[in-house]
Amino acid sequence: MPPISAAAALQICVLLSALPAQYFISQWYGTDSAQRIQMTERIIASWSSFTKSYVSLDAWADRLKLWLSKTRNWYYGAKKTKSGNNEAETHSYFAESTHVHSPKPEYIRFSVGQVIVHKRFGYLGVIVGWDVKANTPEDRLQHKHPPATQDLKDTPYYRILINKANGFGKSTAYIPEEEITIIMGLEVHHPDMKAYFSGYDGSKYIMQPWLKKIYPHD
Repeated sequence: MPPISAAAALQICVLLSALPAQYFISQWYGTDSAQRIQMTERIIASWSSFTKSYVSLDAWADRLKLWLSKTRNWYYGAKKTKSGNNEAETHSYFAESTHVHSPKPEYIRFSVGQVIVHKRFGYLGVIVGWDVKANTPEDRLQHKHPPATQDLKDTPYYRILINKANGFGKSTAYIPEEEITIIMGLEVHHPDMKAYFSGYDGSKYIMQPWLKKIYPHD
C-alpha cells in the first residue's frame, strides 16, 4: 500500500465529517431549541468518540500494538508446533537422536568421549552417543539378539567411532555396554573425529559444543 500523505489524510477526515454534518443539517430544521441542543450534544459526543477511535495517533498505535502482539503469539505458537513436529520426524536410531540426554541415569556407566576396546573383537574406538536401551529397528534387534541374549536389548547401548588403524571393516558400531571396556592414554583415528571432538586430554576426548548440549552430564 502506498503511504498516505498529510493532505490526503485531511481530505479523508473532511469527507468523513461530511456525513454527521449532513445528518445534523437534515435534523436541525423543524425542531425546537431544546431538541436542537440535545441533538447537538449527541452529535458532538459521537464525533468526539469517532476522532478518538479513528483519527487519534494514540488509538492507531494501540491497534498496531494489539496486532503485533497477536501476530507474535501466532508466530511463536506455530514455530513451537513445527519444532515439535520436526523433533518427531528427526527421531533417529543407533544413538543418533539430537534430544537432550538429561538427566543421565545412574546405570549409564560410560560417557561420550571415552575411549573403549571391544572385549571380543579387540578394536579401539570412542563413544559418540548412548541410549538407555537398544534403539534399533525391530528386525535388527531380533537378528542381533536371539532368544539367549534378549536381555541385552534392555541394557545401555553406545555408538562408537572405530579406530581406522584397526581395519575392522566398518567405521561405526552400536553395541551393548557389556561388550566394551574403557582404556586411557590411547587416541582414536577416524575421519569424523573433528566433527565430534575438539581435542584429547589424555583420558577422554573433549566434546564439541553441539555434542555437549546433547550430553550435558558426560
